[in-house]
Amino acid sequence: MTYQQAVKANEAFLDRLSRQERLHRPTIAVWFSCGVVSAVAAKIALDSYSDKYDVRVLNTPISEEDDDNRRFLRDCEEWLGVRVETVIASKYPTSSAVDVWDKRGAMSFPHGAPCTVHLKKEARQEWEAIHKPDWHVLGFSYDELKRHQKFVQTERENVLPVLIDRKLTRDDCGRLIISAGINPPGIYAEGYPNANCIGCVKATSPTYWNLVRRTRPKVFAERAEQSRRLGVRLVRVKGERIFLDELDPLATGSPLNTMKFDCGLFCEEWKDAT
Repeated sequence: MTYQQAVKANEAFLDRLSRQERLHRPTIAVWFSCGVVSAVAAKIALDSYSDKYDVRVLNTPISEEDDDNRRFLRDCEEWLGVRVETVIASKYPTSSAVDVWDKRGAMSFPHGAPCTVHLKKEARQEWEAIHKPDWHVLGFSYDELKRHQKFVQTERENVLPVLIDRKLTRDDCGRLIISAGINPPGIYAEGYPNANCIGCVKATSPTYWNLVRRTRPKVFAERAEQSRRLGVRLVRVKGERIFLDELDPLATGSPLNTMKFDCGLFCEEWKDAT
């Protein structure tokens, strides 16, 4: 879906809402990332606030996500009882991380990746400038309290910590999704720690990149080619950055379930301990 198509679709959706209701009800923007944590956050927000607030569930899609993320989104729409709105940055109508990396001439910077900045953060800021929400809900679980605190300090103060208040962890959210009869995104079953793009450039672990090599060899080859062309050493082995095409297929680092990098509305690199 192009940016223009997304705008038209959102306009048609808004036309079906009661204009009078929207004028008098404050807005809560729920940022849904196609992961189990943000899905549960959306459910809690809708159940807790829909009687007094206009709760809108929003998604910033990325072309490099697994196709099953879209299936999960549709299943969540049925569970939530609302439509998930699409938000795409106007500068990148393809919503492609690969396009961002080529245009910026880089894949990762010391404080994060440009794909998150342009495809998620700027898309969110454009939407905010038009719709001016009163509150935000993001997928920060109880075990991500520090990330929530950082976001509140550096990005937005008006965040409702619906999962943290209820002490719901990432694992708790996974169990709630399954108990609701929804299959989590298929990418989890392949061993990935989140539903990010496949071949996420925030990861530096040889464990992660060799998982990509095994499960998605085409993606691994594409990342290896682009990173070599742009001069980006994405993986770290024993404290040294190397190119993907230099990575030993048997190299390992920390276990996948300890990885905390995520593609939310701000970006952090996950550093392997090796």
